[in-house]
Amino acid sequence: MPKHTIFVCKSCHRSSEERPKNPPFDGDIFIDKLNNLCVEKFTIDELEIQGVGCLWACDRGCVVAVSSEDKPTYLFVDLTPEESTAALLEFMQIYIKKRKGSVAWEQLPQVLKSAIFAQIPSVKS
Repeated sequence: MPKHTIFVCKSCHRSSEERPKNPPFDGDIFIDKLNNLCVEKFTIDELEIQGVGCLWACDRGCVVAVSSEDKPTYLFVDLTPEESTAALLEFMQIYIKKRKGSVAWEQLPQVLKSAIFAQIPSVKS
């Protein structure tokens, strides 16, 4: 089974708040919360959480991309560490189980319905 990856922008901060001068930013906090919750729900070979410097959506709060080989990539914006981490891992459980990775709108956790920004088709070899 291919590994699934959550890319989290480490420099993100809520767009409704002024970005603090020093870390931790919301992106760092988001990664910590995901890592803590992930241990309970996934095996190490199933899911990787990877912080990235920037996902180029700075005016959209916390930004996360979900990707896996031969599956679409999902881009989520305006996430908050307090409300979105558990919902994102719930989404990942669905995404991992789907052979082709397509998740129906109705299956999205409620918190993520307003945060979904794009579904980018997979690159087929």
